[in-house]
Amino acid sequence: MTNARQTRIVRLMATLFKDAVRENVHPLNLVEAGDAEVEEWEVTRPPLFEVYMRMAEELAKRSTCRRLQVGSVITDANLENVVGIGYNGNARHFPNDCDGPTPGACGCIHSEMNALVKAPGQLRSKVAFVTASPCVMCAKLMVQANITHLYYRTAYRSPAGLEVLAQAGVHAVHYERWAEHWR
Repeated sequence: MTNARQTRIVRLMATLFKDAVRENVHPLNLVEAGDAEVEEWEVTRPPLFEVYMRMAEELAKRSTCRRLQVGSVITDANLENVVGIGYNGNARHFPNDCDGPTPGACGCIHSEMNALVKAPGQLRSKVAFVTASPCVMCAKLMVQANITHLYYRTAYRSPAGLEVLAQAGVHAVHYERWAEHWR
């Protein structure tokens, strides 16, 4: 094992995760613990990551897709501003229904696409919260739109979108730790 790898392992061991989700390495979630032997940060209220995830869940309720209702929230890198929201459904001025019954080809615009077209393109390092992991095309659009972190509640039927994000260096987190708390 190289010294650099050992240093990284030691550093991770001395890091606390504010939301107690070790996979969540977003800079705002990390606290240096120093030499303290604390196992976990005490979480006493919904983490901001969970708040945005719940906003996405509420948006999903507006979806008109018959097969899968999905909601998305996009924030800036500091999680201070919501810059785009979306849910899957038909285009503006079209019937509030799917165009057809075929899964994956029902004609609905995906929630990620709806949120991304509303988010400012010049803003770098955006963070996405989506109720389901993305398909390949939405993952590519996220990469192109400078999404650096993705949080999703459930896995989509194909992991291919997550593979695209991993290849592009986007950090994806299956964020389910707090789904049933504070309800």
